[in-house]
Amino acid sequence: MKITFYAHASFRLEADGVVVITDPYKPPLSRFDPIDEPADLVLMSSATDEFHSDPSHIRGEPVVINTLELPPEGVEVLGIPVRSFPAYESLTFDFQAAAGRDPDANALYHFTLGGLRVLHMGDIGNPVDPRQLEALRGQVDILLALTGAHATIALDDLDAAIEAIGPRVVIPMHYYNPRGILPIEPVETFLARVPPGRVTRVGGPSLELTPETLPADAPHVYVLEQSR
Repeated sequence: MKITFYAHASFRLEADGVVVITDPYKPPLSRFDPIDEPADLVLMSSATDEFHSDPSHIRGEPVVINTLELPPEGVEVLGIPVRSFPAYESLTFDFQAAAGRDPDANALYHFTLGGLRVLHMGDIGNPVDPRQLEALRGQVDILLALTGAHATIALDDLDAAIEAIGPRVVIPMHYYNPRGILPIEPVETFLARVPPGRVTRVGGPSLELTPETLPADAPHVYVLEQSR
């Protein structure tokens, strides 16, 4: 599977001839460049957060799914099993009320592509529910992890989630970028908590992984460069 980091919480994942794009941001609002690439499937953690739910700049005619609306057992789309875990955004971040958004409107979502199990953390702003952690334990190869702290999951709680879930790979997302507008932590704040030997700066926006090439020193953190 080839994983490309666009910006914020948006990635392109491609395997087996299928392209999945996660949580597309709104370009004018976010100040990130449009994605302007085709996809077969777009997965969103909600349909109300403009930093996570604007597929208008994705080319083609992808299937678009608001994972918050999935049934508990999940669905299969284009041969890809997708399951979601309802979550809270930050209950104490005033921007939620100012934007008129329901702080419940968010989901983590899990899908399998190219033989790899991926968990996208959506926009959760509180500790992951213990029942969800138990359901996800040993079921995640690649964790797309919120590492900006402010308004999303605290880094102490993220550390606990990583330990409980046990992913082989952690890819940081949703952290400060000078092109963006959100006052969140830079990725270095999260990386300072990780043993240096378990961090690889890829030096570009893309990474290729297969079930056979997953790192032995799990969890290993791969830092991708923003491409938008």
